[in-house]
Amino acid sequence: MSLLARLRPQNPDQRLFVGFVLLLLVSGAAALLLKTQLWLALPVAVLGAVVLLVDWRWVYYVLLGTLAFSVEMPLPGGLSMDVPSEPLMLVLLGCFGVSVLLGNSGVSARVWRHPLVIFIGLALLWSVVSTVFSVSTLKSVKYLLAKTWYIVPFVFVTLSVVRKPSDVWRMIAFFAAGVSITVLYTMARHGGKGFGFNSINWAIQPFYHNHVLYAATAALLVPFALYAARDAASKTARWLWYLVLFIAVSGVMLSYTRASVLSLVVAALYYGIVRLRLTRLTLVAASLATLITTVYFVRENTYMLYAPEFEKTVFHKGNFEKHLEATYKLQDVSGMERVYRWVAAAHMIADKPLVGSGPSTFYPEYKRYTVRSFQTYVSDNVEKSTTHNYFLLQLAEQGVPGFLLFVALLFTALLLVERLYHNARTPSHRRIAIAAGLSLVITIFHLLLNELIEVDKIGSMYYAALALLIRVQLWQEDTHVAAGAAKQPAQLPG
Repeated sequence: MSLLARLRPQNPDQRLFVGFVLLLLVSGAAALLLKTQLWLALPVAVLGAVVLLVDWRWVYYVLLGTLAFSVEMPLPGGLSMDVPSEPLMLVLLGCFGVSVLLGNSGVSARVWRHPLVIFIGLALLWSVVSTVFSVSTLKSVKYLLAKTWYIVPFVFVTLSVVRKPSDVWRMIAFFAAGVSITVLYTMARHGGKGFGFNSINWAIQPFYHNHVLYAATAALLVPFALYAARDAASKTARWLWYLVLFIAVSGVMLSYTRASVLSLVVAALYYGIVRLRLTRLTLVAASLATLITTVYFVRENTYMLYAPEFEKTVFHKGNFEKHLEATYKLQDVSGMERVYRWVAAAHMIADKPLVGSGPSTFYPEYKRYTVRSFQTYVSDNVEKSTTHNYFLLQLAEQGVPGFLLFVALLFTALLLVERLYHNARTPSHRRIAIAAGLSLVITIFHLLLNELIEVDKIGSMYYAALALLIRVQLWQEDTHVAAGAAKQPAQLPG
C-alpha cells in the first residue's frame, strides 16, 4: 500500500504527465487493434490543444508573418480558401472563443461597447439579414463565416495581444518581415525582366493574385514602417524600419499601379487634414460631392453620354506612359471596364435597394444588369471579379442599410484618428494612432477602385488598424483617469 501511495501522482504536473502517458498507451493500442494509424495523431492533437489553451499568441504572430505568403486554394463547390492564413484564423477563432468562455480573453467590457465594435457588429448582423434574401445562399453563408474568422482574429485577438505600445511594433514587425521578403523576391524576378511594365504580374507569382494586391499590401505597410522607425528604441531598430520603409515604397513605385502610388499622396494629404483638424469638414465635403455627382449622372441618364468607343478602349501592355495617357482620355480598358460594372451595379441597386442581391453574389448576377454601350474587350470577365468599387459593391449586395453601416464605421474611425492624434499624452500613442489612420486611409482609397477587404493580406490590416485605434483610445482614457487621480488632494486621517 505504501508503494502504491508513493507511485500515485502528488501534484498537477505529475497528473498531467501520467494522463498523457495513458493517452499514448490507449491511442497506440487502438491503432494496433483497429489497424489504423489515425489514432496515433490523437496525442499530438491533444498536446497541441493544451499548448493553444495555455498560450496561443504565437499562432497570431505566425499568422501575421505568413500572410504575405498565403495562396488561394480551390475547395469543392466552387469555393476557395487562403492557405495558411484562413486555417490559422480558424484556430485563433476557436482559441479566442474558449478564452472568452473561461473569462481570460484580455478584452475588457469597454471594448464591446466601443462605437467601432458596435458598427462592425451591426454590419455583420445586417449581412445575416441580407443573406436571408440572397440569390445564392451558399455564397452568402461563406461570406458570413469568412467575415467572422477575419473579425475575431484581427480585431479581438489584436486587442488581446496588444497591451503596450511595444506590442504594436512587434506585431507589425512580423507582418513587415513577410511583406518585405515577398517584395524583394518580386523585385529580383522583375529585375530579371528589366522591370518592364508587362512583366510585373508574372514577377509577383505565386504570392499575389495581381499587381494591385501586391502594391496595396506594400502601400499600407508604409505608414507603419515610418512611425515604427520614429518610435524605435535603438538605432539598429530604427535603421531596420527605415529599410522596410524603403523596400515597401520601392515595391509600390515599381508595381506600375496607379491607385497605390496615388494612395501614398492621399495619405500625405490626410496627415495634413488631421494636423489642421479638418477631418469633419473633409468628410462632409466628400459626401456632398459624391451626392451631387451621383445626381448629375443619374438625372435624365446623363451617364450614357460617357459611353466609350469600343474600338478605342485598349490596354497598352508594354508602355506605362501610354497607359497613363489612355486613363485620362477615358480610353483605358481597365478604367472603362470599371464603368461598365458600375453602371450594372447602379441598376442592381435600383432593383433591390433595401437588401441587395446578398453578400458575395455580385458575380454573375450583375450580367443581367449591364448596358451594352459600356462594354469593353474584357467584359467577358474570365477572372470573375466584381465591381472594382467596394462602396458600390456594398450597395448592390447588401442594400442601402449595409452601405450606410459601412460608411458610418469608416467616418467614425477617421474622426477618431484626429481626436486621438491631438489628445495623445505620449509620442508613442500619437504615432500608433496616425500610423493606423494613414494605413486605413490607404486601404479606403483603394476601395474606390477595387474590393480588397475580403483579401487576407489587405483585410487583415484593415481590421487590425481599427483594433489599434480602439486600443489607443483605451490607453488614453486610462492615462486620463490616472492623471485625474494624481491631482486629487491627499485625504488627512480622521
